[in-house]
Amino acid sequence: MFVTVINDCNDQSAMGRQATRLAILFPQTSIVTVGIGWSEVEGAGNLIDILDASNGEDGIILANVAPRHGRGKKWPNGTPFGYFYHGKTLIVSTIAEQMLSLVKKFGIAESLKLTDVAAVIDYMIEKGKLDKEPRDRIVHSQFRSYDYMPRLAKWAYDKEDFPTEEYSFSKVDDLAPSVWWVDNFGNCKTTILPEEVGHKHGKVLKTKVGEIECFDRLKDVPNDKPGLIVGSSGLKDKRFLEIVVQGKSAATHFNLNPGDIIL
Repeated sequence: MFVTVINDCNDQSAMGRQATRLAILFPQTSIVTVGIGWSEVEGAGNLIDILDASNGEDGIILANVAPRHGRGKKWPNGTPFGYFYHGKTLIVSTIAEQMLSLVKKFGIAESLKLTDVAAVIDYMIEKGKLDKEPRDRIVHSQFRSYDYMPRLAKWAYDKEDFPTEEYSFSKVDDLAPSVWWVDNFGNCKTTILPEEVGHKHGKVLKTKVGEIECFDRLKDVPNDKPGLIVGSSGLKDKRFLEIVVQGKSAATHFNLNPGDIIL
C-alpha cells in the first residue's frame, strides 16, 4: 500500500506534519509528498501523474489545493473535500475549480462522494470513532488537510459509514489548453494531448507564445530551438505535450508559468 500527498501547504513543517499524521493512521506505509503552488492546475496534472504511477493499485492519494483568496472566498472555509476510486486507489481531494479537471478530461470517474466537515466529524463522534475534544479544532481548522483530510482518508479507506452526497464531475470546470507544470529543466508540461492538435513531426503549431515546431522526441529538437514534444506525463497511452527549448529553459525563454494559456 502507498500514500501520496499532493498539497499546496508545501513547506517542510506542513509536509512533515501531514506525513507524520498519515504514518500514524496508516502504519508501515510509505508516505510520499508532492509540494505544489496555489494553482489548481498544478494539482490537476500531478494527480494524473500519480494515478499513472500507482496504476490503480492499493493506496491513497490526498490532493489538496484550497486557497482562501480569490475564487476561494465563495466557500465558508475553503473548498469541500470528496473522494472517489480509480481501481483500488482511493483519491481524497478538494473539489474547487480545476483540481479535478483532468480527472474529468480523462474520464477516470463520473462522480465523487462529497463531504461536509462538521457533518462527518459529528457523525463519527456519535459513532465513537472520534473523541469529542478535537471537534471544534477540526471543524474550524485553517489546516484542514492536516486536521480533517487524513482522518477522512482513513475512514473512507476502512469503508466506514458517514454522511456524503453525490457530486457529478459535470460540475467540474474544464481546463483551457495551458501549462500545468514547469520541471527542473524548465520544460513546460501542458494539458494538451497530441490528438487534440494533430501533433506530428514537422508540423508547426501556432500558440500564444508564437509558432512552435512539433518533434517526436526531445533528442530530435535542434540545439537552442523550441519544440513541442510528447512528454512522459499523463495516464497510460494518453501523454501530455510539453514545450521545450533544447539545452535551455522553455519557461524562461517564453516567460511561462503554470496556468498560462497556450492555445
